[in-house]
Amino acid sequence: MIKGDAIWERLKERNESKVNKSVYSLVLADDVVEAIDRLAYSMNTSRSNLINQILAERVQLLTPEKRMREIFAKIEQLMDSRFQTLNQPSDAMMSIKSPLRYKYKPTIRYSIELSRDFHGKVGRLKVSFRTQSLQLISMLDSFFKLWARLEEKYLSYLFTTGVPYETAEGRFTRDFYAPPQSELTDEDIANAIGDYISCMDSCIQLYFDNAAEPETAARKVSEMYERYLKKGVVVL
Repeated sequence: MIKGDAIWERLKERNESKVNKSVYSLVLADDVVEAIDRLAYSMNTSRSNLINQILAERVQLLTPEKRMREIFAKIEQLMDSRFQTLNQPSDAMMSIKSPLRYKYKPTIRYSIELSRDFHGKVGRLKVSFRTQSLQLISMLDSFFKLWARLEEKYLSYLFTTGVPYETAEGRFTRDFYAPPQSELTDEDIANAIGDYISCMDSCIQLYFDNAAEPETAARKVSEMYERYLKKGVVVL
């Protein structure tokens, strides 16, 4: 198991420090502030952040929050009908769920968190399984171990400290990085994350479809993962 929390926290601190912010005094009407507060609460953000977004949009300035929303919108457009987008808890997060064609009809949840600075660290994906069945959790853990081995086999040369993933009971976390010196567009990031989720979801389904024959399941998942890599990986 590779730990990525330390890398993630350092990058978040670095990204936040790059955003130049100052304290300004503004005279606003009380009813305007009340309306802003209500809207900020409904959007799970702060008063200052919401005012900053409104002013940035007014002067046509692209903020990190606006770019995140645009990337999430593109990801949602890319996902096929088997995926359902859930309500976003914040501008920086997006959750998608997918039903697994298996007994008890469990649900797989994919949560995406984007960083404010798209140079270096791009974001994090958390995959979780909604089920009370210990058997299904054990099967999913076996799949995650297989997936991690494939990532290590094909991508470890790109990371000096190992592929940035974590595994836990019924959970998998993967950090995404932009290649050095790259300038990724919103489409690049959306396509890369969307393709990764689609590939993993298809592989999970394939693994469970062949659960009675573990060796066959592992072979088919490996073949599908290799086909995914051959298309080209924009985000690592």
